[in-house]
Parts: sequence; C-alpha cells; structure tokens
Amino acid sequence: MEDVLQLIIAPLIVFMVIVAPIWLVLHYRSKRQVGQGLSETERAQLVALSQTAEKMAERIATLERLLDEESPQWRNKA
Repeated sequence: MEDVLQLIIAPLIVFMVIVAPIWLVLHYRSKRQVGQGLSETERAQLVALSQTAEKMAERIATLERLLDEESPQWRNKA
C-alpha cells in the first residue's frame, strides 16, 4: 500500500511544484494578450483588407451591370 502511495505522491508533488505554476503563468499571459485587442499592424491589415473588399464589391457590381446590359439571361445560365 505504501509503494502505491509513493508512486502517486511523487508525480503529484512534481506536478504541483513544476508543471502547475508554469501552466498558470502561460494561461494568464495568453488571457492578457487576448484582452489587449489588435495591435497597430493587425489594425492596419484589417483596414487594408476592408478597403480591398469594398473595391472588389464595386467591381463585381459593375461587372454584373455590364453583363445585365449585354446578356440579360446570364444569371439563369449558372
């Protein structure tokens, strides 16, 4: 019985002294990073992607308008 207890206690002590503190530090560090929001670089990339998406939407609308004028049934063919 004592052998089994020692086999359980030794890894438990190692876990509580070494693994658990490192785990907690890494967990709360990642929580803090998530709470900070977007960095300036990420924000700039988001703005650039948004502008690109708006331009693409305008181009698609123009293409659809041209197709409607030249071939009114193009939507039914797809």
